Amino acid sequence: MQIRNIAIIAHVDHGKTTLTDALMRQTGMVTDETVSMDSNALEKERGITIYAKNASFMYKGVKINIVDTPGHADFGSEVERVLRSIDSVLLLVDAQEGPMPQTKFVLKKALELGLKPIVVINKIDKPAARPAEVHDMVLELFFDLGANDEQLDFVTVYAIGKQGIAKKNLTDESKDLTPLLDIILEKVPPALADTAAPFRMQPFNLGYDNYVGRLAVGRVYEGVVHVGEKVVIKKPTGEARTGAITKLFTFEGMQRKEAGEAVAGDIVQIAGIADIYIGETICVSEECAPLPAIT
Repeated sequence: MQIRNIAIIAHVDHGKTTLTDALMRQTGMVTDETVSMDSNALEKERGITIYAKNASFMYKGVKINIVDTPGHADFGSEVERVLRSIDSVLLLVDAQEGPMPQTKFVLKKALELGLKPIVVINKIDKPAARPAEVHDMVLELFFDLGANDEQLDFVTVYAIGKQGIAKKNLTDESKDLTPLLDIILEKVPPALADTAAPFRMQPFNLGYDNYVGRLAVGRVYEGVVHVGEKVVIKKPTGEARTGAITKLFTFEGMQRKEAGEAVAGDIVQIAGIADIYIGETICVSEECAPLPAIT
């Protein structure tokens, strides 16, 4: 099964969570209108996304892992950790407001990491929307941030996230998000899936479960690992210790799903390593090389 790993980046209130929720609904991963990526109690109170969320959906036989990242500069380090773990980004920009300070911050990080964004100009139904002008503003921002020729050749999609509508051209007729989904399959490279290599994974986030304890959320870069398997945890400096995996979870819609194995290319949660930290490498061999550190 092919996997695509993407993140949504944008300034706060430009519609990241709304668009993600709409993608989940269209692909049949959720049917309840009240279900949202903003599930944390504090987030509900404040109305913003604080913690990066993981979700996934299937489209045309491809699993798409999507991470809804924070839009506030206060959470910039979390944004960067996520960007180091995915293969492309949807850069979401409000059709009325245009690029804002946080847009510039997250785009700069993405471009520096060599990612090629897909630009989504959202809220084109707003009375004061100016999508053509905003497109030119985004292009200018790419130039200002030193984007290379390949990154400058970005694809633009126009959307009304609240209605679950996307279109490749402003004059197109569209009733759903199919144009955006097709572009994701076309433009986002498949996650590297070398299952023959020894297992290596790196957490970009941590969680906690009252029943299984600390959770490492991260991308599997190589190989396959199974529940119960002994692993080696390496610091970026090469220091190593051992542990064992007690639970594995993959993502299905906005829920996590218990699994027996984790495979290269996927984004998963691992339980059983009480003292795991972001940026460490989890592998199955004392000889494995630590992945580049993320902080």
